[in-house]
Amino acid sequence: MSGQTITRSQLSEAVYQEVGLSRNESADLLESVLTEMSQALARGETVKISSFGSFSVREKGQRIGRNPKTGEEVPIMPRKVLVFRPSQLLKSRINTAAQEDHGGA
Repeated sequence: MSGQTITRSQLSEAVYQEVGLSRNESADLLESVLTEMSQALARGETVKISSFGSFSVREKGQRIGRNPKTGEEVPIMPRKVLVFRPSQLLKSRINTAAQEDHGGA
């Protein structure tokens, strides 16, 4: 694992390089896409990106957890969590890259 994180500015720069929009237009486009995705997820909709994967919101019910230090039972309140499911194509690309990193083994 490289431990690197891709930032918004790096994504915006990639759009600039690949699409040929100005840097400002590339940044605006990226912000528009991220805003639309965020709003759709907030409405409870699933966001599917072909050949990449899908994002959805899942509701988790209340449950009992345990404080690891004291062992005391603590209620965990119901909440919503973001779930990402990669496409088969993305899984395949990741596994191919992992095999190449490990000498094809």
